[in-house]
Amino acid sequence: MTITPATAVAAAMGGRPDEVRAPREWLTEVERERAGRFRFPADQVAFTAAHLLVRLCAGRVLGADPGTLTLAQHCDVHGPGHGRPYLVEAPELGVSLSHTRGYVCAAAGPGRVGVDAERVPPGPLDTTLAPIALTPAELAGVRGNEDLIRHWVRKEALIKRGELTLAGMGTAEPDWTGRHLLEWRVEPDILVAAVTDSPATRLPISG
Repeated sequence: MTITPATAVAAAMGGRPDEVRAPREWLTEVERERAGRFRFPADQVAFTAAHLLVRLCAGRVLGADPGTLTLAQHCDVHGPGHGRPYLVEAPELGVSLSHTRGYVCAAAGPGRVGVDAERVPPGPLDTTLAPIALTPAELAGVRGNEDLIRHWVRKEALIKRGELTLAGMGTAEPDWTGRHLLEWRVEPDILVAAVTDSPATRLPISG
């Protein structure tokens, strides 16, 4: 299976884990083993749903049966199950996924892709997290945790694209030239950002 980057489009999906109606049998043995490591069932469910959702999203982009797609990760340090995800059958397609308890999202498209979802902490500005995520200039324009997490998910998406590191979040102000940013909010407190090389469309999980 191959894709042509010039004609492929980018897409993103997101929803509750129970909205991802796909068989767990699509997961690889490595994915099932990783899901089993989570202590709490809700986290196992979110992990599993996100890994199924990225197949659904990629299948829509490729025009392929998502059940035939194998999601893999490999890191030279930590081995299988770690590192940037890719599809064995379509390595040219960028894929990314994220999960927080109660919400999952995924994105797929030609080139580099990154997506992240995070909950906005209640209360006043988190002064512990803010200096880690924001430059002094960004921090000056932040009014509360919603602004903080909006910056955070954008930068996490760049990390997943391999263009930023966690240690560099507090010193980097992203240049969006040549990148496309798709964002949405899920009530009451979840922010999502997808960064792609081509304009992305948010698609419903079903249909």
